[in-house]
Amino acid sequence: MSYETAVSSMFALGHELANTPSHKFDLEHMRVLMRALDHPETKFPSVLIAGTNGKGSTAATLASILLASGLKTGLYTSPHLIRLNERIRISGQQISDDDFARLHGAVDKVAGELVDHQELPWHPSFFEMMTAIAFAYFARERVDVAVLEVGMGGRLDATNVVEPLVSVITDISLDHQKFLGDSVSEIAHEKAGIVRQCGIVVTLPQQPAANDVIGNTILELDATGVSAVQYVPPVSPASASYAVPTAKAQSRYPLEVMGKQIVVETSLVGRHQLRNVALAIAAAEQVGKKGLGGITGESIERGIRETTWPGRFQVVEPAQGWPEIVLDVAHNPAGAWALRSALSERYGDRPLIFVFGAMRDKAISEMAEILFPTAERVIVTRPRNPRSASPEEILHAASRTGAEIQSVADVAPALECARELARQDTVIVVTGSIYLVGEAMQALRLHA
Repeated sequence: MSYETAVSSMFALGHELANTPSHKFDLEHMRVLMRALDHPETKFPSVLIAGTNGKGSTAATLASILLASGLKTGLYTSPHLIRLNERIRISGQQISDDDFARLHGAVDKVAGELVDHQELPWHPSFFEMMTAIAFAYFARERVDVAVLEVGMGGRLDATNVVEPLVSVITDISLDHQKFLGDSVSEIAHEKAGIVRQCGIVVTLPQQPAANDVIGNTILELDATGVSAVQYVPPVSPASASYAVPTAKAQSRYPLEVMGKQIVVETSLVGRHQLRNVALAIAAAEQVGKKGLGGITGESIERGIRETTWPGRFQVVEPAQGWPEIVLDVAHNPAGAWALRSALSERYGDRPLIFVFGAMRDKAISEMAEILFPTAERVIVTRPRNPRSASPEEILHAASRTGAEIQSVADVAPALECARELARQDTVIVVTGSIYLVGEAMQALRLHA
């Protein structure tokens, strides 16, 4: 099977949540698939990370720390910006096209046989297939440890078939209510499903409703709760040091880690990212206590500095007739607030033009009310995804913002429109969906 055929076969299953029936969320089906594949999920230690916002940034930072500590490190994240291969990495390198095609063929064959023999009622979903391919790859390549980002929720997520060394819960807010519940408490219950009996869970204080659920889960399972609060720098957002202007906006601050004074230097911008870095540090410390690798203050410092995570307040310098551009995958109200704060910290009163596109099932009106009033102009558009809201739907949802909004059907022309409208000091902000950011990166010829 060719790589192109494998990718087409994956997308034919239904991309992410598009048309995903609720019956797909059944962890027992994933366990059946794992058993038929000879349990690849048991052949490497893992860290499992759940949350609403920040889990990808936390996973990327933790994986970089573990790699800097001498560990052969797998990283599984979702969704991707440009290519499926981005989701599966070992020691910073994406899975090759040949390996992806080969493993897809093997997993797909086993899945088909399970359906034929009525051991599965239907073919595994897109995400179940991706997760099985990642686990098979990590097992085959004998990684020392794998950092796994939960796709959605936690309790019934396909990644939750592992028995993690450490569980990490990032900030929780409202998102995916159709699948996870209508309140922060209900969503926190799903996220806390990654906590294990007598296990270790790293987290930070957050909304009271989420704190209550996480705390009660830890008590009920006799787990050990580890707070990362000591690694969150006690400074106001404005006092963080930013290098301006560079292709990478940076935060820089001193911190005592594992008895050593280090300098944290991260390209992940915004106060919310300092929380994610803190979670990664605390999780790395717990992995080290499990006897894995040479995790030290020095390797933590180096791993944070070397972390790359495109599309998260990614700053593109002015070049070839373009103004400065910020790419950020804020896709829910909490992410929108974080983006608004980071823009204020970095740019102050500089004029902004937003290029905005979002999925139809997101809280578009709330995101618009948070972001659009800060912009001189908003250009709404539609990424190529079946879940995308049309420009007309976004215009209707944003009608109360009072912003000056125009619509452009496709992403590349929307970017060009923003460029034509921009003045010398304007910043173009591309946000609302990871799929929008991915298409913008392709149009700008950037790599993920």
